[in-house]
Amino acid sequence: MPEGHVLHRLARQLNHEFGGREVEVTSPQGRFAKEAKLIDGSTLTTAHAHGKHLFIPFETEQRDTWVVYIHLGLIGSLRFEPAEEEWGQMRLHISNGTVAANLRGPQACLLVGQGEADGIVDKSGFDPIVEKEPPDALFERVSRSRRTIGSQLMDQKLFAGVGNIYRAEVLFRQGIHPSVPGNQLSRSEFDAVWTDLAELMDYGVDHGRIDTVRPEHTPEAMGRPPRKDDHGGEVYVYRRAGDPCYICGTPIEMKVVEGRKLYWCPGCQ
Repeated sequence: MPEGHVLHRLARQLNHEFGGREVEVTSPQGRFAKEAKLIDGSTLTTAHAHGKHLFIPFETEQRDTWVVYIHLGLIGSLRFEPAEEEWGQMRLHISNGTVAANLRGPQACLLVGQGEADGIVDKSGFDPIVEKEPPDALFERVSRSRRTIGSQLMDQKLFAGVGNIYRAEVLFRQGIHPSVPGNQLSRSEFDAVWTDLAELMDYGVDHGRIDTVRPEHTPEAMGRPPRKDDHGGEVYVYRRAGDPCYICGTPIEMKVVEGRKLYWCPGCQ
């Protein structure tokens, strides 16, 4: 499932291609046809994301505002392609006549009012890309719980947009073992985790990939081959089980926790 930076990057590109312009909206697959008809020819205002949720607002000639709400889920994709290109099961097609944003296989694609869209955000957690300062309210929730920080980081009602890669990498970078209970995490540790997440995820928005290694641990600096993996760039522990840690040389460990693979370094964390 895409991590939060992907949705923010998609919102940025939607605004670049279509923001403030009237667009063609259709549903070649047909499953979103009635909804598409309501907003076809309307103006796409300003798309935005929160966590793993994407919101695309449209203003009609009657000054009504509708919002296309998208959750990509495990297999969904939103691709920017030539407007005439048509392949696969396209749930949603947004076009300016030259470029189209084509949605395929989403977990959710709904047409909602602004109030309902706001409600989705209200039920979500804090997004490090949106809120740069460590949230006091989130620390209070984390610190009241005996649930591990590794588990809490994956809770979208707490840390919106954080996925398995960011979870593993930020804990490694801060030297925190994923099994530490939230009520044993200090305020300074929480602040460091949040600030690091904000910086790493901002980088993901700008560059379209997840790179978490510091300059001294890049392939060039260490004289090692670049990492090849579709699920992340240069990382410390994610999908490196059994490989030596770049810092201490200890083999990276992995175990399945709550249905997801969790990676960490026994030496550094």
